[in-house]
Amino acid sequence: MADPKPPESEAAPRAETRAPESRGAQVDPKLLEILVCPVTHTRLRYDAEKQELISDAAGLAYPIRDGIPIMLQDEARPLTASE
Repeated sequence: MADPKPPESEAAPRAETRAPESRGAQVDPKLLEILVCPVTHTRLRYDAEKQELISDAAGLAYPIRDGIPIMLQDEARPLTASE
């Protein structure tokens, strides 16, 4: 016979469901000054609303997750023509 389900107060905590920008994760401004695009080695533009670092030269947007820039080309998304 299976163990009874634990009371709600003892259940595992639920995962965070808020959007990344509402978590309040900030990127260190000094870090933003020294980071460059790993493809073109050019400066990056910070998009706080989308939580991305933009490389206009490469046409890529690198995600920022929990305040940490993910500087991998495979993780970057291509920019659209309107961006």
